[in-house]
Parts: sequence; structure tokens; C-alpha cells
Amino acid sequence: MRDKVVVVTGPGRVELVEQDAAPPRPGTFRVETLFSGVSAGTELSYVKGTNPYLNVTWNADLGLFQPGAASTPYPVTRLGYMQVGRVVQSATPAVAVGTVGAMTYGHRTGWRADPVAERFVALPDDLDPLLGVYVAHMGPICANGLLHAAADLHGVDVRGLGDGVRGRRVAVVGAGVVALLTALFARRNGAASVVVLDPTPHRRHVAESLGLETLDPDADDPAVVLKTRWAHTAGDRGADVVFQCRGQAWALQLALRLLRPQGTVVDLAFYQGGADAVRLGEEFHHNGLTLRCAQIGRVPRGLAPTWDRERLSAETVDLLRAYGDVIRKHLVSAVVPFDEAPTLLTDLADGRRQELQVVLSA
Repeated sequence: MRDKVVVVTGPGRVELVEQDAAPPRPGTFRVETLFSGVSAGTELSYVKGTNPYLNVTWNADLGLFQPGAASTPYPVTRLGYMQVGRVVQSATPAVAVGTVGAMTYGHRTGWRADPVAERFVALPDDLDPLLGVYVAHMGPICANGLLHAAADLHGVDVRGLGDGVRGRRVAVVGAGVVALLTALFARRNGAASVVVLDPTPHRRHVAESLGLETLDPDADDPAVVLKTRWAHTAGDRGADVVFQCRGQAWALQLALRLLRPQGTVVDLAFYQGGADAVRLGEEFHHNGLTLRCAQIGRVPRGLAPTWDRERLSAETVDLLRAYGDVIRKHLVSAVVPFDEAPTLLTDLADGRRQELQVVLSA
């Protein structure tokens, strides 16, 4: 038996490589891939050659990128973190044959997994398994954004995911997958208003199809629009919290302008080219704003014991149960055979193809 694996051999070069399938050894199990979601930001950065791990050393002890050998050199053999597989063999009583679960083992048609070292999130029977691509990692990324907003208000006393958005005015900059799931999380958890801002008409249309209000940042100044609409007290207008989900400098600059004084931007974006155009001497300084990075590698300080990745996955399942039909219809823009992955990824990286969420079907 052979597994097919998506490998990036260099900038703009993606291949399917066959490897011998590893049978389970004691304590492990084997899954065959059903679906594998494409993360357009992180994955395409390896295809484009813009990911910092390709060029410098990440010193995990110091938390610094430093000159030196690439931490992840080519070939990149583990690409992607949105997999759904069915257990076909098991040598552990922890995981039963036939179980369908979400994992993060990269684009490949099969995988031998260790349930002690890896997360396996069994999917409920009432959930479309294709939507399971969001359960292990992508959904928790978005839920973690809300968790950071909650910690901004309540510190370690966060009881629910809605503690940072309930009854508040929320803006979401961007309308990609992270932004739209984050916006749905905010609406699901009681935000008084949720407005999504993106310059792309098609993405705004998708957001509206999900039941979300949108604004075009290239039309009337959205900061003026929302600060006129969202009044708190005299001299205090704007969003209570902004979730920034687009990795471009203009998007962060816009997020800062949307905030009320002493408000917070929770930033979920990956700025591959930095953010040179962000003007920290203007609204950021004069309105006393806060910028918090919500990166999935950590939850807010002090919340790890009660808000682990399993709980964030459970929140994701709850969201998918509530909005699964519209997410499947409007957010998932294409399902592509696994064998077409190399062409798909290079076309996406070069801009020859535009998709919101592509799922590889094995």
C-alpha cells in the first residue's frame, strides 16, 4: 500500500510523492484521508517562498528569528493542518476502527497516528465530515481570537467564549475563512453588532450569504460610518473590539481607526511582508489603543488549564452544528480531487485561481 503526499520542493514547485504506507504498531492507529482543507495563507507562503521559516532560524527558547539555517528548508513534506480521516486499522483501545476524526497531519492520503503524541478529535455523527476540516485547528484559531477578547476584559476569569463580545459592537477586518468563522463565532456568542469589512465584492457577498453585515473599505470611510453609528458617550465612538484577520498593513491600519478610545484589536493575521504602512503615531497613540496577537500556539496567559485545544475544538463543533449548512454552501468554494493538489496550489499561489476555501477530496 502506498500513500500520496503533497511536497513543496521549492518556490512554485509542488509535487505528489508516493511513500510506503506505515502499518500501525502497538499503541497507534492508521487513518485514510477523506478530506484535507487548504489554508491559503500559511500553505501558500511555502509555495511562494515567503514564509520566514524557509530563510532563517526560529530559536524557540528565545522566541526569536535569527540568521542561520532555515528552520523548515525545502522540501516541505508536511503541508496543511485541516485533515479528516477514517480509522482503518487500530492497535490501541483508545481509537476504534471506523471512527471519523479531525487531525493535523498534512496533505496526504493516509497516516499512522499516535494518540498520545497527536490530537484526534472524533467527529459527531450529525456533522458533515467535510466540515470536520475546521475542527482540529482552523476553528480553534478563530475561537482563540474570541478568547483573547474575553481575557482583555476579564483576565483569567473567562467563563465562556462570548465574554469578550456579548452585547458589544464588533468589527472584523477581512473576509477570508478565518475572518468569516470569527465573525460567526462573535454572532453566535451574543455580539450586539458584527460588521465585516473587505474590499473584495465576492468575499463580501459570501459574508452576506452567511447572514453578516458588510462594508466596503474602499467606499465611504468605514471608520466614519461605524463611529457615527456606534456611539458610547461624548467623544467615545467606534467598535468595542476589532478582529483583524487580513495580513496586510492597510488592514491593521483600518482596524485601529475603527476602534473606540482604549479599545482593542485582536490580531489573527500573518504579515508575511511585515506591516510598514501601519501609522502608530496616529489613532494608535492618540486613542490609547491595544493590539493583541491571538496566535494559536498559545491561549491568553493563565487560561491554558481551562481553555485547552480540546475545548476550542468543542466550541468549533458547536459553531458548525449551528451554521454548518450555510458554511458548506457559501464558504467552501471548491472540492478538488487529491491528485490535482499540485496544480491547485501553484495556481492559487500565482493568482491564476481564486478560491475562498478549497477542500481536497481523497
